[in-house]
Amino acid sequence: VAHHYDGFGGRSPINDQCRDLLAAMRAELDGRGLDIPLYWGNRNWDPFLGPEVDRIAADGHRRVVAVLTSAYPSYSSCRQYRENLFDAFDPHAAEGLTVDKIRHYSDHPGFVAASVDATDAALDELGDLADDARLVFMTHSVPDAMATTAGPTPRSPEGGYVDWHLAVAAAVTRGVEERRGRSYAFDLAFCSRSGPPSQPWLEPDVNDHLAALVEDGVPAVVLVPIGFVSDHMEVIYDLDTEAVETARDLGLPLARAATAGTHPAFVSALVDLVLERAASARGEEPARPVVDGGPVGWYDCQPDCC
Repeated sequence: VAHHYDGFGGRSPINDQCRDLLAAMRAELDGRGLDIPLYWGNRNWDPFLGPEVDRIAADGHRRVVAVLTSAYPSYSSCRQYRENLFDAFDPHAAEGLTVDKIRHYSDHPGFVAASVDATDAALDELGDLADDARLVFMTHSVPDAMATTAGPTPRSPEGGYVDWHLAVAAAVTRGVEERRGRSYAFDLAFCSRSGPPSQPWLEPDVNDHLAALVEDGVPAVVLVPIGFVSDHMEVIYDLDTEAVETARDLGLPLARAATAGTHPAFVSALVDLVLERAASARGEEPARPVVDGGPVGWYDCQPDCC
């Protein structure tokens, strides 16, 4: 994976994308007259979470709400982050410093609205082929064993990770169909598989799936990366480089929809989710909007979740 960075200046784009998201959230908060301080901590690179939590404590704050740049339930996309938060905040527990997190937000109307706009724009790139294009929704593959135990109950035998992605894919497709006045078929495919070859991971891989679609006579494809909130390496390499090359070799016209990034509906949704979580912490019962058919995520992990 380290070699993937070589083609992009030798560095990850994700820190710049986090800075952009922070700036957009700052503007949204200021526009609502909310003087809420924002901090930013990473797991794997500066600014690391631990020192950032130390700074939060030193600045005198005692109640913190965490916004994860990961929208779905699973061990690697939720519970592991909760473990990171525990490790960073536990040294300050005696000071009364506490942290909550917003609920899983992939099926929030704001996140879905951003993907509808992006998918619609990508279809426009296909010109006359747009009406017959297949929508292929993309996310990070995870081990089958992780997928089947992911997410709040009740969940299907495939697990909440897949269930939530399918709910989002269906909602985005409905939004695109309403806007364009026609129906679209869609699939869920996966990228960024890692781990030993003997370990089963979620399939189909996007490159294999594109080849299968060509065999089925699909004339064009839009890749919709609903599993990612910004254009980091799993998007710009696995999709924009590898999948685009595969499509080119297959002679398959392909467009890639944008991630949510700093789309105004997404940024507004994140601020709404922060305020919703704060209201719940005060003992209120705030509305928890989701798209039709979407599950409502928990604020607090339960023992049988992920």
